[in-house]
Amino acid sequence: MQPRKVTPPLHALPPQAALDALRGSPGGLTEHEAARRLAEHGANQLPEPPARPPLQRLMRQFKNVLIYVLIGSAAVTAALQHWVDTGVILAVVLINGVIGFVQEGRAEDAMAAIRRMLAPRALVLRDGRRKSLDVAELVPGDIVIVEAGGLVPADLRLIEAHRLRVEEAVLTGESVPVGKGIAAVPAESALGDRSSMLFSGTMVAAGTGIGVVAATGSTTQIGQISGLLSRVETVATPLLTQMDRFARWLTLVILVVAAALLVYGSLVRQMPFSDLFMAVVGLSVAAIPEGLPAVLTITLAVGVRAMARRNAIVRHLPAIETLGSVSVICSDKTGTLTQNTMMANRIVGAGQVFTVEGLGYAPEGRIRAEGPEALPGGPALLAEVARVSALCNDALLHPGPTGWQVEGDPMEGALMALAGRITGDGPAPCGTWQRIDTIPFDAAHRYMAVLHHGPEGEAVIHVKGAPEAILTLCRDQRRADGGTAPLDIGHWHETVERLAGDGQRVIALALRAVTAGRRRLSTEDLAGKLTLIGLIGIIDPPRPEAFAAVAECQSAGIRVKMITGDHAATARAIGRAIGLRNVERVLSGAEIEAQDDAALARSVLATDIFARTAPAHKLRLVSALQAHGLTVAMTGDGVNDAPALKRADAGIAMGLKGSEAAKQAAAVVLADDNFASIVAAVREGRTVYDNIKKVISWTLPTSTGEAMTVVVALFAGMALPITPVQILWVNLITAGTLGLALAFEPPEPGSMQRPPRPRDEPLLTGTLVWHIVLVSALFLVAVFGIYSHAIARGASVALAQTIAMNTMVLLEICHLFFIRNIYGTSLTLRAARGTPVIWVCIGIVTAAQLAITYVPALQQIFHTAPVPFRDGLLALAIGAVFLVLIETEKRIRLSLRRRRPGG
Repeated sequence: MQPRKVTPPLHALPPQAALDALRGSPGGLTEHEAARRLAEHGANQLPEPPARPPLQRLMRQFKNVLIYVLIGSAAVTAALQHWVDTGVILAVVLINGVIGFVQEGRAEDAMAAIRRMLAPRALVLRDGRRKSLDVAELVPGDIVIVEAGGLVPADLRLIEAHRLRVEEAVLTGESVPVGKGIAAVPAESALGDRSSMLFSGTMVAAGTGIGVVAATGSTTQIGQISGLLSRVETVATPLLTQMDRFARWLTLVILVVAAALLVYGSLVRQMPFSDLFMAVVGLSVAAIPEGLPAVLTITLAVGVRAMARRNAIVRHLPAIETLGSVSVICSDKTGTLTQNTMMANRIVGAGQVFTVEGLGYAPEGRIRAEGPEALPGGPALLAEVARVSALCNDALLHPGPTGWQVEGDPMEGALMALAGRITGDGPAPCGTWQRIDTIPFDAAHRYMAVLHHGPEGEAVIHVKGAPEAILTLCRDQRRADGGTAPLDIGHWHETVERLAGDGQRVIALALRAVTAGRRRLSTEDLAGKLTLIGLIGIIDPPRPEAFAAVAECQSAGIRVKMITGDHAATARAIGRAIGLRNVERVLSGAEIEAQDDAALARSVLATDIFARTAPAHKLRLVSALQAHGLTVAMTGDGVNDAPALKRADAGIAMGLKGSEAAKQAAAVVLADDNFASIVAAVREGRTVYDNIKKVISWTLPTSTGEAMTVVVALFAGMALPITPVQILWVNLITAGTLGLALAFEPPEPGSMQRPPRPRDEPLLTGTLVWHIVLVSALFLVAVFGIYSHAIARGASVALAQTIAMNTMVLLEICHLFFIRNIYGTSLTLRAARGTPVIWVCIGIVTAAQLAITYVPALQQIFHTAPVPFRDGLLALAIGAVFLVLIETEKRIRLSLRRRRPGG
């Protein structure tokens, strides 16, 4: 356990009080005391989850009712000594098991990734001396020294800070490094506002600091996320849920029908048990769609390959189908909807406003004056803005493999890029000026000042910083004509508020000319002596492709919600820019915290922007949306997103800037970090689901039609029109070819104009049940009709059964062309043309049917006889009539649906 609970919390206590509460001292703990605390609190590392043996993980993959049905089917076919079919069924079972085995353990991988984020070494004070320790040895009360470039090794309460800035995006979603200090903050402050705290796993961007360890291991903020992740229940995808439900239903129906036939045949028809049992086996073989799981797996695998071409890497096969049913996308802001770069967007001078164009940190772009005409002082103002931005700056710009990169503070990188855009001098403008002295930025005074000597011997002090700090130092302001005027402080405060309300971070620029040769700079040279040049509005700009992506999502009936750790004004501005709805209402993390689950469930539907959120908030929001029956996709890149990514129906992580923990917790990883790729993934997901629906809609009616021929024959006391071995052959040759062809179908027109399907939509919809009944009835009429016709003409039973079997195969081929277009007509040239895969599969089936019909050796095995040419034409004609009938029914049904309100 950790030290006694402190009220108020450590971030709300003064430094000395926090140190006392943790029973620490400025010189650090003694080695003896540290050893005692290490034994009491445990190592500063996250607990390893219990590992399951590989064999146990593999066996878990076979705990599925449909797998049991398949194994039973394999046993039946083995009893019939149909070893090829037995091998195919067992191969399907094994392949499904191996795929599940490989995909198992994503939560464990995510927690392992979080554990790897802890820094390996830490610099601490022990017995008054500096010492480098393994971070696992840190204990509460240790004094830790942090420096720029290092990872924070534990949660720390700062007791000293010198220009300390920390990148906390992985935990809070904050776009830029945040300033840290030792001053206490209110107890109710959100995680991102606790400036007196450093959190394990975050990166020190600038400055130095000393802190006392407040929490280690699983009690750190990252540790709590790991614990949260381990408790998150992964939601089964709609496809898996529906397939499981369907498998249970199918198993029950087959067992009931088989038992009824056995009883009826034995007691009523007095049939020999061996013949009856073989007929029931034929029924079972016909009714069990043993090829369905394999075809579904292949359909998903085809989708994986298609999505990989669109930069979406799928880690879990059923996630593809889930993407197609997504009704809400919860998106992180920083790095997902925005570029995760800082860019100067607006320059405001006295009476002059300029818009800055460009991309990221590239020192090139256009500066456009707002208003009907540019004022004559514009170029002079921009020249001064460029000089202050470039010289009062410690950042460096350099080209990288993915564009211009910044070394140093991203805010300063944006100002350096701005200077390059104004001057056209590239990444290092104003190179002829020499820096003489500096007052570094400090959170206490919130500005940076630099004394420079110019190329002509002039001396100028350049200053930048927070507007409220700079305005108190200014005596006057630069006029539009280049002169100076008294400072209109009210006007500037209003301008700052307006820019901040647009989600921009505001930097004020000022300068002062001093006597030539001056070589010392002090705060006395600034107070009340500066001239305000203007304000710079800086934003993390939206991704250009996000605008169209959000619009396409909304046209597809998909709500887009932004969940970010950033401030409400920034989130609202980005939301408004990319076209989110309900941008005026923003729900903060504190408001989420104050609401119970019922209230949050009501709020979550009416709100599209959530700001200053913590990891637990994101998880609650996803759960609240799922409570409404919505299928939720969650995008993110930080450690703080991992629990929600795991809980979401489809977790989507950013591949380039995303943390390893986020990638491991997600089902899909975007290789290009492009929000537009999500839309492409959703489109592909809808295509995959349509193809799955086509596979099921083709398989179930044909399997039912085959099974009903056995059922009707037994109940009517008739000879079987198709023998059990022929039914097994039809299942084997058509399910492995014709059904597989549907996995490669292209998207149907208008796939992204249809609303998302309901989460609870059953696999067996009313339309599909009706289609099963219709097709089964037509199958029965056709098969029994042609069988009876052949017998009536004096054909042998073997020939009549062969004709009936070939007719059934032709009906299944015609049914395939019908199913290819479930939202439109199939009687068109485009539909008849099909795809190359379709015709290859039809060619295989045709060749196989010709072989068992006309090859003498195969005739002996399958009890077939050569079919005369005339009977073959009759079977083709029956297939054509069948296609026209079911296509006519589809047109009537679609026409009636369009006439309904909202249809």
